[in-house]
Formats: sequence, C-alpha cells, structure tokens
Amino acid sequence: MTASTHIDFQKMRLAFIGGGNMASAILGGLLREGLAPKQVVVIEPFAETAAKLQQALGVDVQAVASAVLADADLVVWAVKPQVFKEAALPVAAFTKKALHLSVAAGIRSESIARWLQTDRVVRSMPNTPALVGQGITGLFARAGVSALDKQWVEKVLQSTGEWLWVHEESDLDGVTALSGSGPAYVFYFLEAMTEAGVQMGFSQEQAYHLAKATFGGATHLARQSTEPPEVLRQRVTSKGGTTYAALTSMANDHVKEAFVKAMLAAQKRAGELGDEFGKD
Repeated sequence: MTASTHIDFQKMRLAFIGGGNMASAILGGLLREGLAPKQVVVIEPFAETAAKLQQALGVDVQAVASAVLADADLVVWAVKPQVFKEAALPVAAFTKKALHLSVAAGIRSESIARWLQTDRVVRSMPNTPALVGQGITGLFARAGVSALDKQWVEKVLQSTGEWLWVHEESDLDGVTALSGSGPAYVFYFLEAMTEAGVQMGFSQEQAYHLAKATFGGATHLARQSTEPPEVLRQRVTSKGGTTYAALTSMANDHVKEAFVKAMLAAQKRAGELGDEFGKD
C-alpha cells in the first residue's frame, strides 16, 4: 500500500536512535513534508555522522541518551543490529510511554519489547530504494500497538515509498529475503547484463545504460499491468526467437531454481540473525 494518512505532525515529538542513511532518508522526508527540526532529537555517538546530520537537516543531535527523550512520542530505531541492545538499555529509562519503530534488521520485536519495557513496538524491514523514495517496507505490529499507532508509522514512512503489514512476525524473514535483500539481486543481474553487453562490443557505459533502462521499463510495465509475470514474459517470447534462445539457455542451467534456492537461503539466514541478535 502507499501513503494515505493525513496526520498533523505539528505537535509530534520524534526521536531517532542512530543517524545513518536510513534515518536520514526518513527524517529528510518528514522535514520536507512540514515537520519542524525543533520537533526532533537524534542520538548519534559518532561525531562525524552527527555533524553531517546536524548541518544537513538542522536537527538537535546528541551523543548519548538523556532526559530529552522523555518528550518523544515516537522513537525510530536505526542502529546496527549488533549494538541494538547496548543502545536500548540507556534509552529505555526515558521512553516507556513512546511508540517504537525499529528499522534494524534481524532484531525480533519480542527482544525489543523486553529491552525497552513496552509492548508498543513496530518492527519493519525496509530496503535501500527507500533512500530515493522508492522503497518497500514490511511491517509487523505487536499487540500493544493501536490502529492510530499504525497510522503514525505509515506517516513516518510515507516519504520512503510503499509498505506492507504482515500478520506474523516470521513473515518478515520472507520480506527480508524478497525485498530487503532484493535490490542486491537486481544489481547482480544488472552486472551480468552489462558484462554480456561489453562482450557483445558495447562500451561499459552503453551496456549499463541499456540494462538499467530495460529493468526500469519492464518493472514499470509490470506495475501498470494486471497480468501475472509469466504472461508478460510469454508476450516477449516467440518460439525459436532470440528471447526464446536466452530463456531456454537459462532453463537448461536451472537459473530459476537456483534463484529460488538463493532467496530461501536468505530467509533462513534472516531467522538465524533473529536468534543471534535477540539473545540476552
């Protein structure tokens, strides 16, 4: 789904724990939509990152958690999974009444709720196209999250692209494998198409241009169409033609099976990371 809420942010206080790329993308979008810098505080211990964020967005950036967080209505967690617990413990004392949104990979909501001593936790799995407003984010809400809380989360994420709520948290492992890691698969195929183009005699720039335009156009066509991908594929494929030759070669090499196997491996690893990072 795409953004549809019309929530007034004028009285909202936001806190971001971590000020990296994803936090900057979300925060930058909110500021463009009318959020005032004075409504935001960011906890970012790395001085260089903090300075860049403060200079670019004009928000209050502090090195450590403090009582200023007690005013936060919503806390966005944008820290690396391996330091989440370490970051959470000093923050928890000030934010028990806040809604919490995690964009950290692998950390299960049960662990987050335990560390922060609240059940108002939404766990998300965004992807890197969110940095340019073209992302897709999987979302899971714990039982303590209200319908209004969900609207706040959607408002926060609307500048990053689309979102999809899932009913079971385990589904986020699949979201991670499909869309979270998905941009890397696209870039991998772009690499392969570019390499093939160079072998055909094109320059690197020409081949990459053709590959990017093809991916972009095909994706746009798929989004505009109500037909399933196999039908769209068949419409490009004439028996005995060039596309048929390429697809037959890939079928003989079991490319589809290997691709499905790879994403299932990503899903499995996502579950393992949840086990690993969620330990006390």
